[in-house]
Amino acid sequence: MNLLSYTLKRLLLMVPTLFGVLLLTFVVVQFVPGGPVEQYLAEAKAGGSVGAEGGLSYRGAQGVDPKRLELAKALYGFDKPAPERFWHMLQQFARFDLGTSFFQNRKVSELIWEKLPVSMSLGLWTFFISYAIAVPLGIAKAVRAGSRFDLVTSSIVLVGFAIPGFVLGVALLVVFGGQLQWFPLRGLTSSNWESLSWGARVVDYLWHIAMPVTAMVMGSFATITMLTKNSFLEEIRKQYVLTARAKGLPERAVLWKHVMRNALIPIVTGFPAAFIGAFFTGSLLIETQFSLDGLGLLSYESVIRRDYPVVMGTLYLFTLMGLVTKLVSDLCYAWADPRVTFE
Repeated sequence: MNLLSYTLKRLLLMVPTLFGVLLLTFVVVQFVPGGPVEQYLAEAKAGGSVGAEGGLSYRGAQGVDPKRLELAKALYGFDKPAPERFWHMLQQFARFDLGTSFFQNRKVSELIWEKLPVSMSLGLWTFFISYAIAVPLGIAKAVRAGSRFDLVTSSIVLVGFAIPGFVLGVALLVVFGGQLQWFPLRGLTSSNWESLSWGARVVDYLWHIAMPVTAMVMGSFATITMLTKNSFLEEIRKQYVLTARAKGLPERAVLWKHVMRNALIPIVTGFPAAFIGAFFTGSLLIETQFSLDGLGLLSYESVIRRDYPVVMGTLYLFTLMGLVTKLVSDLCYAWADPRVTFE
């Protein structure tokens, strides 16, 4: 099986995967209490009780004007059967139309595009800084395994891994943001950012992003560091390394030309999880702590408010990006090791 056939096969397999994720989530939200109809009637003080078993259909309608109830259902599209609503959603998603938010009365795609810069800032900085620190550190630890450097750095790495990112975020906010006032407590940029010069804008942006990224990086690079170290140690102890050294090759050539490529595969395996985790899920608590209005906070607030178009739209987008990133990771296997085939 060549590269093109394998890629096409994986792309086709994404369709049933997306369908299964969307179907499961859609079925689950049918049973979630306090849906948008209930919230609308409660906010409108229409009377009656909000059913604890509401989900997407209003069941606690005692004392509610039937006409008002039907209008509320029609407003959110809940006057149609669930299979019809699900099919309509699939048709929209096939056209990359993510629908309209119930409560913000805006296109979901517009909301995502508006929040994207914050999540991109946190995710990309965390991803690249984590790997930029972890891979060289892991290689250095493997080369000096058992030395004082290895023991000291292992202790530091494990301490960083043991401290949750949100706990470190609180400490950074209290010490460097509150007491010392070296860094701002909230936001991605200052209020006067538009009036600053380009150089001042870059400095202001880095000033604001320093503490959130530090809080996210400290816990994420520990796993990559130890994975890199163990992968290199395993390769260094193999017979082909001893043979290369016996031939008189310099240690640098042995390490970077022979060991590096074979040790890449376990490291490449962590790319999708690290990228998606840092880009979306890992930033939720950090965004909340530092008052950064990004995709993680948008998803959380949508779940709390039962804003189902935003919930399903962001889930569809995140799942699609995760599948594509996983495909890229698998293609990197063959690039890193020619022995890996697509069979």
